Amino acid sequence: MSAWVLPDHIADVLPSEARHIEELRRELLDTARGYGYELVMPPLLEHLESLLTGTGEALDLLTFKLVDQLSGRMMGLRADTTPQVARIDAHLLNRQGVARLCYCGPVAHTRPDRAYATREPLQFGAELYGHGGLEADFEVLLLALDCLSAAQLSDLTVDLSDARIVQALLADSALAPAELVRIHAALTTKDAGELAALTASLPAVDREGLQALLQLYGDASVLDDAERMLPDRPALRHALAELRRCAALLGGRASVRVDLADLRGYAYYSGVRFSIYTEHGDALVRGGRYDEVGAVFGRKRPAVGFSLDLKQLVAAVPPRPLRAAIRAPWGEDGALRSAIAALRRGGETVVCALPGHESEIDEFHCDRVLMHKGGEWVVQAI
Repeated sequence: MSAWVLPDHIADVLPSEARHIEELRRELLDTARGYGYELVMPPLLEHLESLLTGTGEALDLLTFKLVDQLSGRMMGLRADTTPQVARIDAHLLNRQGVARLCYCGPVAHTRPDRAYATREPLQFGAELYGHGGLEADFEVLLLALDCLSAAQLSDLTVDLSDARIVQALLADSALAPAELVRIHAALTTKDAGELAALTASLPAVDREGLQALLQLYGDASVLDDAERMLPDRPALRHALAELRRCAALLGGRASVRVDLADLRGYAYYSGVRFSIYTEHGDALVRGGRYDEVGAVFGRKRPAVGFSLDLKQLVAAVPPRPLRAAIRAPWGEDGALRSAIAALRRGGETVVCALPGHESEIDEFHCDRVLMHKGGEWVVQAI
């Protein structure tokens, strides 16, 4: 095998895409800062128990593992940044009130999480700790939409679901964990026959409620159907009321779909969860409430957030024009060097044409030229 061939689902990022990704990264971080979110930079490597304890089997299978040559302990390459941010909130910041944190950095996956996906996503995310009310969910959802707007995306659709609905229907069951996993899988795939077989021992009201979930997907009117079809239990009514408020909040900002049998991340989320789509393709953003995330660090408190992959996002947004630049001759003349330095200090990109390469095209669109005229160096349009 050639030395330059990279592993499957690992790729270099070349200049045009890298420029676009970096522009998006800055815009998303600026959008989060506009909401008051503070940037944190967790390490790429951590002790394995810190990365994985309490996160579930799915993240364990996605995590690369290695031995620390200094301590002999097992370490992991992070596959998701949220557990690290929860650790920072719990043990380093240790604030009593609200903490708004954001991040942007690479994660590594042992396998791609969807067709044609990279195993080295560039994960951007924002998380709000310390407020259990729906206002925090609203803020995070609006920030996610504003991030996609900053990336020049429109015609968005938000899928809503809630982990508490299935939890309420299974709250009184005495099923083994393996049986619960199979029930969750049957709901996700909407397999009515498998679901009926797996829930045969449950009370009729719970069986009927779980079967009803298979039909409860569509626009926001699904929530009205759910009020009629699901048992009249406080936990269910509360979850449906919060979903209704979220759907109302999104009016005019995005289309709303509801799928009450959507259980992706069921072991992780503890309340309202959402995914944001464009007209075509996979979800660009996933998020929701995960109040259990800090428990493993000894500080369980309310938490809600979202994340996205900038590499996936850059493929979904419109291409951007090259940045306008100034082409300048190469020279050692002091006045020329001073003129170039002044332009760069002023925020301009100045590309010096090395001898013999004056006509080459590069990543920057040179629409002006620095030329010597009337005894001084001046910029003129090309």
